[in-house]
Amino acid sequence: MRIPAHSVCTAIRDDIVAGVYERGGRLTEELLARRYGVSRVPVREALRTLEAEGFVVTRRHAGACVAEPTEQEAADLLEIRMLLEPLGAARAAQRRTEAHLKVLRGLVRLGQERSRRGQNEDLRSLGGWFHETLARASGSPGLIALLTQLRYKIAWMYAVDTPARPADSWAEHGAIVDAVARGDADRARTLTAQHTERATAAHRLRVPRAGDRVRTSQHPVNTAGLQH
Repeated sequence: MRIPAHSVCTAIRDDIVAGVYERGGRLTEELLARRYGVSRVPVREALRTLEAEGFVVTRRHAGACVAEPTEQEAADLLEIRMLLEPLGAARAAQRRTEAHLKVLRGLVRLGQERSRRGQNEDLRSLGGWFHETLARASGSPGLIALLTQLRYKIAWMYAVDTPARPADSWAEHGAIVDAVARGDADRARTLTAQHTERATAAHRLRVPRAGDRVRTSQHPVNTAGLQH
């Protein structure tokens, strides 16, 4: 069975974001094919996609390498997100489905419940699912793709402090969902802009350590369900 390049791409991207590969480090097709248990063909296609996304660069005499974004490039990502996430929320208010609302409300309930109980370990992943669902509710494939890529890059370049008052953050999420449910695009845009601006203050630039080595990848490519 041939493993799709997009599955290999996802695996390599996840490991770049997790720091498995050091910035500036070489990414050889042979090593990657062995690590993920695939042939070199999907690896080559995946590297081309990751280069287009900005995670990989091709250098003369070195080949594919992990990109080394500058501080300015990292700062630009946060600014771009502050523009695109409010747009996505406004679109969601106009295009969301009942299924989207059900998931968003469920995530808000879980987030608020975890906040009240002080169970903060799950809040980051819940917040990520919330914003991913909100983007998907926009009904705009181009916008969804851009926001997804932004989330990956920001997670790669920044560490995020846990909010001092997580319940306040989830109250903001709830207000955004209420605006989306009412179809109030202007209010959804405004609330999301305010929420994103506050969240941005919790981001701290990751500083790669000199001499870091490539760590062992956690998993080979998951082939389950790829027969479809």
